[in-house]
Amino acid sequence: MVCDRNFFVVDCPKDDNGNYISIDIASIFPLSQDLFLEIGSGKGEFISAYGQKYPSYNLLGLEAADKRIVNTLKKLSPEKHPNVRLMRMYVDESIGNIFPAESVSGVFIQHPDPWPKRKHHRRRLIQPAFLNSLARILKPDAQVQISTDHSGYAAWILEEFLASPCFVSVYNDPVRIHSTFEDHITTWFEAEQRRQGFDPQFMLFKRI
Repeated sequence: MVCDRNFFVVDCPKDDNGNYISIDIASIFPLSQDLFLEIGSGKGEFISAYGQKYPSYNLLGLEAADKRIVNTLKKLSPEKHPNVRLMRMYVDESIGNIFPAESVSGVFIQHPDPWPKRKHHRRRLIQPAFLNSLARILKPDAQVQISTDHSGYAAWILEEFLASPCFVSVYNDPVRIHSTFEDHITTWFEAEQRRQGFDPQFMLFKRI
């Protein structure tokens, strides 16, 4: 619930110059468990459902918009989600400064902003510098699950991941129209985009 904001929302640490610094994961979660990140929590359908389904995982949702954090809080309760936390931050390559090396067991990125105009492509999340930082914080063999309903961005994402020496596609046919994730959770955004005729494309990459 929104009234539990102080329980769920943790500060993103910064130094005196405003630069991100490494967090103490042990101080955030009550139990020492595998840490998974959701980059962009939207309305909170995924992290709330996944957190309940896997109480043996710690889940941290990274979200830039406070409105979306509020929407996510409405689906959480300390009793049902003791393993879930949220952090308000704009995610880019600086993520490599926040989490210790090889501290993250997996990442979920659901429908990142495609920034469709060519002049805005530099604002896309999936860039070489971001992938280098992501590789640094991921454990070996950790997986990154991504979905997008923008075909141009899907092609971009695939190209960037395959060009990285740190990742491989889990599948030979890397872009799929159906999720291969056995615990796929349909978010509000995915359902709405499907209703409008924009089917998502799913990709799964592994840190090597």
